[in-house]
Amino acid sequence: MELETSILSEHELRLQDDAERLRRMQTDGYDSDEEDYRKDQEIVLTQDLEDAWEQKLKSFQPAARVHAEADKDLTSARRRLADSLVLVSEQQAGGKKLWTLPQAEWREGETLRGTAERALASLPDAAPEATFLGNAPCGVYKYKLPRAARTDTSLGFKIFFFKAVLGAAPAPPSPALMWLRKDELQRFLKPAYATKVERFLLGL
Repeated sequence: MELETSILSEHELRLQDDAERLRRMQTDGYDSDEEDYRKDQEIVLTQDLEDAWEQKLKSFQPAARVHAEADKDLTSARRRLADSLVLVSEQQAGGKKLWTLPQAEWREGETLRGTAERALASLPDAAPEATFLGNAPCGVYKYKLPRAARTDTSLGFKIFFFKAVLGAAPAPPSPALMWLRKDELQRFLKPAYATKVERFLLGL
């Protein structure tokens, strides 16, 4: 119960355990037979670990975050590695090609998050791994259809947005996908749509 309810990390718990074992070894009544299962394990003190980590840190060389060629290629996920990027995809709408965030039409019996996950999975080439930040939408965009396209049961659409952190990127780059900084969205998205999207991209 102490282990399961502890707010300490595994490293802190291990240090406590090793310190307690070292204390027992220094007492007169210590019996090594009680710890036969651990006799081959070396006790690593806090300072030893921190010294080793400090040496690793000194020898660590971060990879370059600026790639002149990749930074110019909007379809490359390796561009602008120092910045947070937004993934947009090419969609067909009324015979026209539009750039939007990845999207898919909702299906009966499907949750909104399930639709968002399917939208990412249906991207061309290899779909990026995604960690969704919650089960509720972070925004909604509503628009009306042109009068000629409206029906008695459909006057327009609602698009629900979900936030997700993307991991492994598609390779090779796909011409149907672009990775954009927040200040680049207005160049490719429709103005009203881009304005709505920018409202929940606060951290970019």
